[in-house]
Amino acid sequence: MTSDTTDSLERKIDQLVELASRLQEENAALRERESGLVRERGQLLEKNEQARTRVENMINRLKALNPEG
Repeated sequence: MTSDTTDSLERKIDQLVELASRLQEENAALRERESGLVRERGQLLEKNEQARTRVENMINRLKALNPEG
C-alpha cells in the first residue's frame, strides 16, 4: 500500500471509531430517556386509575343520596 492509501484508510478508521463512539453515547442517552418516559407513564397510569376510582366513588355516593337515580 502506498502512504496516501494508508493515510486515507487510517482517516476512515478514525472517522468510524468517532462515529461509533457518538452513536454509543446517543444510544445511552436515548435508553435513559426511554427509561424515564416509561417510569413517567407508569406514574400517570397510576394517577389515572386513582382518579377513576375517586370518580366512581363519588358517583356511587351521589346515587346513594338519590334513591330514585
